[in-house]
Amino acid sequence: MCNPILQAKMLDGWGADLNVVIGLCVGHDALFCRYSEALVTTMVVKDRVLGHNPAAALSTAGSYYKRVMEPRG
Repeated sequence: MCNPILQAKMLDGWGADLNVVIGLCVGHDALFCRYSEALVTTMVVKDRVLGHNPAAALSTAGSYYKRVMEPRG
């Protein structure tokens, strides 16, 4: 279930000191940050370019995206 407010409150209830947001939609991550009592940092945000698979570019960096990351010359 995508309920960032409930997620933040649950982590607060468990006593989290730091929350790392991975894969929440833009807007939902803002709500999560607003309601979290612990510090929050965002590692990866969902986007439409990668079909809502935010880690796709990271997991395919050595293959599919290798040519994009190589210097031109």
